[in-house]
Amino acid sequence: MKAMLCRAWGGPDTLELGEVPRPVPGPGQVVVDLAAAGVNFADTLMVQGKYQEKPPFPFSPGLEAAGTIGALGEGVEGLSVGQRVMVTLGWGGFAEAAAVARSDVFPIPDSMDFATAAGFPITYGTAHAALCWHARLQPGETLLITGAAGGVGLAAVEVGKALGARVIAAANGRDRLAIAADHGADELIDYTEDDLRQRTKDLTGGRGADVVFDPVGGATFEAALRATAWGGRLLVIGFAGGTVQQIPANLLLVKNVAAMGVYWGSYRQQAPHRLAEQYRDLFRWFEAGHLKPRVGARFPLAQANEALLLLANRKATGKVVVEIA
Repeated sequence: MKAMLCRAWGGPDTLELGEVPRPVPGPGQVVVDLAAAGVNFADTLMVQGKYQEKPPFPFSPGLEAAGTIGALGEGVEGLSVGQRVMVTLGWGGFAEAAAVARSDVFPIPDSMDFATAAGFPITYGTAHAALCWHARLQPGETLLITGAAGGVGLAAVEVGKALGARVIAAANGRDRLAIAADHGADELIDYTEDDLRQRTKDLTGGRGADVVFDPVGGATFEAALRATAWGGRLLVIGFAGGTVQQIPANLLLVKNVAAMGVYWGSYRQQAPHRLAEQYRDLFRWFEAGHLKPRVGARFPLAQANEALLLLANRKATGKVVVEIA
């Protein structure tokens, strides 16, 4: 079968299309014939050897995908061959098929197409876990989201609105902010024109945001921290801006702010039973029309390296997807 392969650490341009054996399911595993795969910032780090997981060469990037079940391993229950599913993986999504653990397989609604499903697990899983499990966002609270036009940012906009929050979306440029507004953002902040801290204060009567959701890091994080309300919750989602910030603990202290890291991928190992529960909620919101995932760009498997470059250069809006079949 065909797969996009990483044979040595390097940039996305070093990936090449190759042939690998089709996987066979082991006990407790499911082989899924993949139709599409989601592209994540972590994929760009993994191929460079900068991610916390370093697969053996050669490997295919791809942490999430969707398709139909092709084969079931011994002991797998509750699934059937031909069933439409989305899957989460440690790697291996940029290929025509993948063998995954039963706990990483989730049947999708009939109304959800494969491209949407492929880009759904991580962005919406992260937004849901951060806002529901960590921040415990309440109706009527103010939520500030940086990088609000990206995949996880847009997911947070929609999840925040579904939870009844007032959502302030921050992004680079009016075109990107218009996308956030289309997905439900109540207020908009343009980094290129506005001071993030001051504008957030202006929009909240000087109080600041109750919850901050930051996948950007660096200077953006520092401004967002200073825009957090007394007793607020600050969610560290990632470092798409390229800089891992240091948090001044004195600011947490004097404002009684709780800073929380959210690495959704760790739930796959530490608490996998919680994922099925959260996807039931998210699929219910999807079918009710509260979630409208945006697939901003699509690439064929042979051009998966271009998909990674688009994301690495922060040119993407919504989700980038590699279409396989």
